[in-house]
Amino acid sequence: MSSNHVVLLLGSNMGDTKKNLEIAITKIESRIGKIVKSSEMLETMPVEFVSNNIFRNIALGLYTNISPFSLLKEIKNIEKEMGRAQDSFVVGGYIDRIIDIDIVKYENINFLSKLLEIPHHKHTYEREFSKNLLKEL
Repeated sequence: MSSNHVVLLLGSNMGDTKKNLEIAITKIESRIGKIVKSSEMLETMPVEFVSNNIFRNIALGLYTNISPFSLLKEIKNIEKEMGRAQDSFVVGGYIDRIIDIDIVKYENINFLSKLLEIPHHKHTYEREFSKNLLKEL
């Protein structure tokens, strides 16, 4: 199986956000694939919902041998293991979260389903903080 280039965007706005991201990065590298590039961590205000908790975000470039849906499943497992109780999709909107991991790009795939959008439109085209982090990769 070939190795696929993937870009992930991680965010946390609960608890020790830096440590949350570091734990997630360790899990990603051990279970998903080799990280070859990362952006600086960036603190941002919440987007599309109101919260007093500031986010810390980072973008990662990595290589993986797993399919997009298997990648999504593994990401959701990591989020759940780290204490994320509910996904935004289930809740119907954005809420504070210990960890959020989004697939921004997967090779040159263009794909849209109810559960997965590649490339991730909001991070790629709309959110300024995302676009700034992605420029670093």
